[in-house]
Amino acid sequence: MINFNSDASSNTSLLQQVQEKQTSLMEKLASGKKVNSAADGAAAQQIIDRLTSQVEGNRQAVNNVYDGISLAQVAEGGLEGINNDANRIRELTLQSGSGILSDADRQAIQSEITQLQENITQTIEQTTFAGKPLLNADGEISFQVGANPDQKVGVNTSDVAGNLSGLLNIDVTSDNLTDALDAADAALETVGGFRADLGATQNALASTARNLTQADVNTTEARGRIQDLDYAQAVSESVANDVRGQAATTVQAQANQQQGQVLALLS
Repeated sequence: MINFNSDASSNTSLLQQVQEKQTSLMEKLASGKKVNSAADGAAAQQIIDRLTSQVEGNRQAVNNVYDGISLAQVAEGGLEGINNDANRIRELTLQSGSGILSDADRQAIQSEITQLQENITQTIEQTTFAGKPLLNADGEISFQVGANPDQKVGVNTSDVAGNLSGLLNIDVTSDNLTDALDAADAALETVGGFRADLGATQNALASTARNLTQADVNTTEARGRIQDLDYAQAVSESVANDVRGQAATTVQAQANQQQGQVLALLS
């Protein structure tokens, strides 16, 4: 028996394999990735997915860190204004201790002190971030600063008004000068402590941002080594595969021609 189909079938199968590989290579060249789906490498795709989750988590964490830094800066800015007003109140309190001043003079000094006290109260009320008050209650605003659940940093908020009650009630027309100065000094020390805490938090957050950025770079590079396509190698494979395709097409044409000739002789 003469079998006309064995060689033709073999050549057709080879041509299909070449075409499928060429399609795969073109997909990789178009996407820039050597792993586009689990079909290209199940284990590699799983690793890529985990690394992608880590990269995206790190990038969002960096955004969260900068939100935390901005919040701390806003709080410190409010405290700086309060510190300036408290210093001025202390200066005016000292001025009121001059023996040459009349009651009217001290009343004028007290008018300025009262204005500064009101300004401090207003600053406390208006120092907010995204609607969150920062200076009117003791607490903590937490920020997720890593891709893992336990990576958090808190920015402390403070009950500034409660801690500055002595300063906010100074009245140089009736208070003992020593008591007034003690209240001003205590207020300045308290505000300085709050600012120091916020400064330390900002430094910690800035360090975290640097670490996250470096981790993001390293993780992205690791993912790239698994996922990214070597263009030179892919182009070379595509050219070689194209040559194989042309050869398979030629062989297929020759096989078809030979079958035609045999059939012509038999007829």
